Order: sequence, then structure tokens, then C-alpha cells
Amino acid sequence: MLRLIKWLIYLAILGFIALVAYAYIGPFFGADFSPDQTEIRQDIILETD
Repeated sequence: MLRLIKWLIYLAILGFIALVAYAYIGPFFGADFSPDQTEIRQDIILETD
């Protein structure tokens, strides 16, 4: 059982490293992580006493 937990920890660490590497190297291969930029305007009506 301990061997299984050990392999799961190794797999989680490897997955984390792969995710970080993809985040840094991804834009060089065409992955675009930036959100679409749109301007949003909304009227605000303030109540006066």
C-alpha cells in the first residue's frame, strides 16, 4: 500500500512539473492563454435622499 501511495505522489509531482512547463513553453507552440479583452460599460444610478 505504501508503494502505491509513493507512486501517486511521484505522479502528482510529475504532473505539476508538466503543467508548469506547459504554462511557460505553451505560447511558443501556439497556445494562447490570454483572455479576450473587451470593454464593458454599465450605467450606475446612485440614489439620493
